[in-house]
Amino acid sequence: MKINNIFRPLNTHSKNEVFEKLLNTSHFKLERIVSTGQATPPGEWYEQEQDEWVILLSGSAGLLFETENTLQVLHPGDYVHIPAHQRHRVEWTEQPTVWLALHYRIL
Repeated sequence: MKINNIFRPLNTHSKNEVFEKLLNTSHFKLERIVSTGQATPPGEWYEQEQDEWVILLSGSAGLLFETENTLQVLHPGDYVHIPAHQRHRVEWTEQPTVWLALHYRIL
């Protein structure tokens, strides 16, 4: 059995966010996301088929939901449930930002 660490050396030299699957089953996907200043491109929104629960482990980020006009600022320890099809975008990230995201379907 191999022990890993969620904060193991981060790839902070990438121009893109780094998505790493930690667990993947037919019912859910757990992934670590490392952001180094990335944001959702202007005019684009994320809209996912599955629910998502995400916690910010380090750094900070600005999250905007299409149905709200207020930017939500996330700090370490903050988490949010994003229902399936809830359009949202990441306005900014402070580097490095480490997220833990759980994608799942409510049965």
